[in-house]
Amino acid sequence: MSDFDSLGSSSGDKELQEFLMIEKQKAQVNAQIHEFNEICWDKCIGKPSSKLDSATETCLANCVDRFIDTSLLITQRFAQLLQKNQ
Repeated sequence: MSDFDSLGSSSGDKELQEFLMIEKQKAQVNAQIHEFNEICWDKCIGKPSSKLDSATETCLANCVDRFIDTSLLITQRFAQLLQKNQ
């Protein structure tokens, strides 16, 4: 194997490791988001009915707001980690 081949392989391994790390972090973010959604749904929707009462509507609105806040926080943290790794 020539020096060029081993250099390309090393570079490819590093790129693969970085790709896998990013995909793993994406999966963790998605898992956190799904867990948050389940908690919020369980908290706000006690018994499904044909209409939402004002308390349920307020709870869901707050849930959406917290979901957005959490998503932004996770995204910002993810970006910080990426910058730190580069």
